[in-house]
Amino acid sequence: MSRAEIVIGVTGGVAAYKTAMLVSQLVQHDVGVHVVLTHSATKFVAPATFAALTGREPVLDTFDRRFPLGAHIELARSTRLLCVAPATANFLGKAALGLADDLLSTLYLCHTGKVIFCPAMNCEMWEKPAVQRNVSQLREDGVELVGPEAGWLTCRATGVGRMAEPETIFKALLHHL
Repeated sequence: MSRAEIVIGVTGGVAAYKTAMLVSQLVQHDVGVHVVLTHSATKFVAPATFAALTGREPVLDTFDRRFPLGAHIELARSTRLLCVAPATANFLGKAALGLADDLLSTLYLCHTGKVIFCPAMNCEMWEKPAVQRNVSQLREDGVELVGPEAGWLTCRATGVGRMAEPETIFKALLHHL
């Protein structure tokens, strides 16, 4: 069997630090990981972190010259699984509406394999009817959600909105590989 290749998308939420641990676990289990960072994600975790963990430069730009056909097309065609962790309310909304204004949202629309989103946001945001409508639409579209979980949030509140722990996400991903 050939080595599994997946994309881990990272959006701009404080939970992005957990994604570094997830990526490390995947690489240690001989999974090839391509990391796609949104601009906002780079405010929380530096690209160098993911480069060191994967041995591959993260992809930040739709027009990255390493991908002559377009990063969104080449990554979608070469991987069997797309996981977005953390998946912010903004990203969930764009995905539910089919909007594609950056590399990660465009990649989501191109990807024909399994898709897993790991939501992470403030508990009030998670409970908003608009977010719940987006989540419902994504589930109807075949997206699997892992989390969010209840617990202490960085907004100094306790509630549902924590990104699932790296080990929980790792097990969900391995199940599909």
